[in-house]
Amino acid sequence: MPSVSLNVNGRMRKVDAPPEETLLSVLRNRLDLTGTKYGCGEGQCGACMVLIGGEAVASCQTTLAEAAGKRIVTIEGLAMKDKLHPMQAAFLEAEAFQCGYCTSGMIMAAVGMLKTNPNPSEQDIVRLMDGNVCRCGTNLRIVQAIRLAADRMRTTPTVAGGAR
Repeated sequence: MPSVSLNVNGRMRKVDAPPEETLLSVLRNRLDLTGTKYGCGEGQCGACMVLIGGEAVASCQTTLAEAAGKRIVTIEGLAMKDKLHPMQAAFLEAEAFQCGYCTSGMIMAAVGMLKTNPNPSEQDIVRLMDGNVCRCGTNLRIVQAIRLAADRMRTTPTVAGGAR
């Protein structure tokens, strides 16, 4: 089995896995990064979102070969040292989760969205987060959390980069 180098959360990691294995499986089962969740396995629910090169992608639909050589950030790598990323803090403040299963995927998708649209309207947020499913129905609080984080990230430039 070939060894593949991955840049995960700012650390180079070697993984012995087949190139067609999903990034989700590698993260959870080989690197013990279990914050990224398995949901539908079809890239439709958003539970497995990670950032690759700053863009939110479904890790269940991304192969190890596709991820190799790219900068990958998971929910575990989003915080800066001991300080939560503004999106993580906003989700806590707005109580934008209930069971929490979708939360890491929601946060990663929202961070990716704000990289391309730092000042989204409520309609933008709803449209761009449509691929992330919350079965508990905390959607209004999720939108509120994203607006709160977007506002803070625009007014505090030092946190705007957030993810490594």
